[in-house]
Amino acid sequence: MSGTWKPLTKSPGFAASTMLLLTDGSVMCQQSGGVNWSKLVPDASGDYSNGTWTALAPMLNTRLYYASAVIRDGRVIVCGGEYSNAGGETNKCEMYNPVTNAWTVVSPPAGWTQVGDAASCLLPDGRLLMGNLSGVKTAIYDPVAGTWSPGANKGASASEETWTLLSDQTVLTVQCSNRPFAEKYIAPANLWVTAGKLPVDLVEAASIEIGPAVLLPDGRVFCVGATPHTALYTPPAIANQPGTWTAGPDFPNIGGKTIGAKDAPCCLMPNGHVLLVAGPVDGASGSYLAPTYFFDFDGVHLTQILAPTGASSLPDEPYKTRMTLLPSGQVLVATETNTIYCYTPTGAPDDLWRPSITGVAGTLNAGYTYTLFGRQLNGLSQAVAYGDDCTCATNYPIVRIRHLGSGKVFYCRTFDHSTMGVATGVTIQYTNFKVPANLPLGAAEITVVANGIPSKPIAVNGWIIHWPRDFDVESWAFLIGSLADGPLWAWGPHGPVPVDPWGPDVVKATAAAHELMLKGMRQLQEIGARVVVNRAKAAKTVSPAVDPEAIGAEEDGGGKAKKKAKASKVPKKAKK
Repeated sequence: MSGTWKPLTKSPGFAASTMLLLTDGSVMCQQSGGVNWSKLVPDASGDYSNGTWTALAPMLNTRLYYASAVIRDGRVIVCGGEYSNAGGETNKCEMYNPVTNAWTVVSPPAGWTQVGDAASCLLPDGRLLMGNLSGVKTAIYDPVAGTWSPGANKGASASEETWTLLSDQTVLTVQCSNRPFAEKYIAPANLWVTAGKLPVDLVEAASIEIGPAVLLPDGRVFCVGATPHTALYTPPAIANQPGTWTAGPDFPNIGGKTIGAKDAPCCLMPNGHVLLVAGPVDGASGSYLAPTYFFDFDGVHLTQILAPTGASSLPDEPYKTRMTLLPSGQVLVATETNTIYCYTPTGAPDDLWRPSITGVAGTLNAGYTYTLFGRQLNGLSQAVAYGDDCTCATNYPIVRIRHLGSGKVFYCRTFDHSTMGVATGVTIQYTNFKVPANLPLGAAEITVVANGIPSKPIAVNGWIIHWPRDFDVESWAFLIGSLADGPLWAWGPHGPVPVDPWGPDVVKATAAAHELMLKGMRQLQEIGARVVVNRAKAAKTVSPAVDPEAIGAEEDGGGKAKKKAKASKVPKKAKK
């Protein structure tokens, strides 16, 4: 039985494309090809469909079809862009810091003049592995050191490939330029080895395109073709051995047309099923055909389900679709329109798939940072996949607190996880999390969420400590608030101290100091408001990167805009 669809009540205000789940439970969404991003935050009850959008700082460069990852400390790295205002197949990279809401330049790998839509995968140790667009070279980015180093050479070009992280610290890929073979990267040995021969061909020969691939809860990898075929990979007991392949279910013909996933997303849902899209394929390099059909894979069968509108399909091409998995267990689906859909699957996860908490503080002070220990904190899979054009895995812990008195849900920002691996079994892992400053006093329960699957809740208490404490944002707010609420407080060597008992002169001086603080804050707010407005105006003048080989809409005889196929996209193989 399929799940239910619901459009979000609010729009990001642009044609939505790549969506990345941040470690504080919010979702950042890119304007298709543009510099603009917006952040979705759920409502007070944790409902994303009724959430609100806030504009984020714009990127430095436009980019369409590129590598990306939410890294171990919670920042976001984006690399390349097949199309960009920095040039085609650009090598420009940037890092987004959610705490400061700012983008900074990241230098590309030494000697790499192109990155484009490079295949990439975050390794268990938190480094980013990225493939070269035009050869067998790879590079590894260390976000702690902020440097790139050469990785091992592949057996075939990484162009158009889909990379999938497995539980044995390997990265699996079907070789798009050496069909129907596969290879995998052994992270501890910095070595690529063969992963055998597929029983079916998943790669469209003319374009060397392929579909997504995702690790399943049972340890197999579900690989989807730009042909009508799918395949399933079973890892070996020893990581450097090839493993085994079996043919998966084929897509059904629809309306007499062959169906495949030629550049398209998929998402492993909490119930163990995979949500995916596909469309007509004709074997021609430049054919990216509409419409988009939705399917559910249950580990054995591939079943067509209704599209978000309730129809059998959406009118656009599958390559425009993007997905991400929410902490609520729902799937967000964007299709380069202003409307984003939320899919709620049926069923429940197996209890063996749940993360578990083995240690966390029983009292959580608002604004403070803690460490949570547990098992399977990153989930059993990267969960969300597309391929070389979009990488948006969600295999990191999300910490959620529910205040029992009000019923409100608070997401904590997690960072510096012990691992970025998947299916870590019975080993104890950890993450750090910062409690929101607005967590109310009183009884609460905390859960850790991995790929939409929550742990069993642990009882905690929310607490507010006024002093002693470091001089931070909350302390500043405390001092400012005391001006209105009284009594007045000053800042002593161990935190805030009341000044009222020490005479009118001290009170008067403290009030004057508070007024200066308020005046400074008002000025900073006024300046900040002007900066945000000016930044937004400047971002709107930056034209999004577009695929110049795609034919836009044209008027049909009835005056209705008709979508045309994405035509004559030169295959990467030919470009190089």
